[in-house]
Amino acid sequence: MIKRIAIAIVILILTAAAGLSLAVAGGAPPAAVQLPRARDGKPNLSGIWQVLSPADFDLQDHSAQAGVPAGQSVVVGGDIPYQPSALKQKKENYANRQTLDPESKCYLLGVPRITYSGHPFQIFQGSGPDKITILYEYAHASRFIYMNGTNHPEGHIDWWMGDARGHWQGDTLVVDDTDFNDRTWFDRAGDFHSDQLHVVEHYTLTDPDHIDYSATIEDPKVFTKPWTIDLVLYRRLEKDVQILDYECPSFDIEKYYP
Repeated sequence: MIKRIAIAIVILILTAAAGLSLAVAGGAPPAAVQLPRARDGKPNLSGIWQVLSPADFDLQDHSAQAGVPAGQSVVVGGDIPYQPSALKQKKENYANRQTLDPESKCYLLGVPRITYSGHPFQIFQGSGPDKITILYEYAHASRFIYMNGTNHPEGHIDWWMGDARGHWQGDTLVVDDTDFNDRTWFDRAGDFHSDQLHVVEHYTLTDPDHIDYSATIEDPKVFTKPWTIDLVLYRRLEKDVQILDYECPSFDIEKYYP
């Protein structure tokens, strides 16, 4: 009798252990993550963030070469749906990227490129319920995301960083961006857009230190359909971390200011 009970206990222990192993291997859902919240109850995105992806070199899969680290595509589905004529322009851009890339002229990088440029940026969510402010290290760029329910200005305005109108969709910040000029690229590989660019960004805080960031791009002059990039933003946690100066003069500064 005692022997049978011992065998039964062993079987129960082995069964429980096997079940635990299957749960871990199968990715059993963890306990609910407690997100930092702002005073209005929305996820608090405030802080300094930065990507670890080499997406700024090329949004799509690319091999390493001189000065360019290898990278995996951040484009959902892998391909950018260019119209045939636009694809020809993209290839020309790539061939002449050293001189044509707007970044080489120190222009503002535009949206969404400035988010994954590799430079850190800081989100200020507590500046009031009607506005979220983002400050970028690159060339002192800044953005105001208006959260007061107002529409984009009438007509088309050529802005480097566009006009941003945001709202909360559950715990996700959704930002609608329009009114861009046609003088920025998406990366150093020559991926480009026209002045009809429309970008919808999603910022989803997945835990206190990570944001799932996606941007859906639409431009009927250049692409056959909308397409999306998706990557992760990492919170900078170093002691006393702050946004520093990144000056990018578009002329020979030493010649004029020796």
